[in-house]
Amino acid sequence: MAFLRRILPRRQWAWMAAAWALPLAAGAPAAAQSARWSAQEYQLKAAFLYNFAKFVEWPNHTADPKAPIVIVVFGRDPFGPALENTVWGKTINNRPLVVRHTSRVQDVLPCHMLFLSAQEEPRAEEVLQAVEGAGVLTVSETDDFLEQGGAVRFVMDGNKVRFEINLGAARRGGLNISSRLLSLARTVKN
Repeated sequence: MAFLRRILPRRQWAWMAAAWALPLAAGAPAAAQSARWSAQEYQLKAAFLYNFAKFVEWPNHTADPKAPIVIVVFGRDPFGPALENTVWGKTINNRPLVVRHTSRVQDVLPCHMLFLSAQEEPRAEEVLQAVEGAGVLTVSETDDFLEQGGAVRFVMDGNKVRFEINLGAARRGGLNISSRLLSLARTVKN
């Protein structure tokens, strides 16, 4: 969609966006609406991950100014192509973003950001222990993630994607989260 926005005049873009959204509002079958919402949900979560990277400072030992910012998706990938499409060709402080996938705990590091989907809840504690003290921003959508020591948890608020932050966990990992990002969080726990 962003590509179309860049190449189409404003009126055409508005018309295409309306035409694309029309089936969502026109009473498409519930299963189709659910599948579309799930895809949109993960497009939004991918955008959040990209923006989280803009508002986090990693510890010096993980902040090689020439190295890419690595986002690891652990286990089953709910994003489909959305995360790669979101970060493709983008940089933060002249550092490209790279997405890696793994389901092996020993292959998680090195990374800057780690996403665990809801399906990986049984392994969350094991994965969090593996990255403890490594300067990794941990993000998940599992219910007890912040209580287990994770830094950011996605929550659904009706049809809106929100997030909560465990500031204490982020600080223990040596991360500095911008006050601008903290102000957007639904809740901030210490």
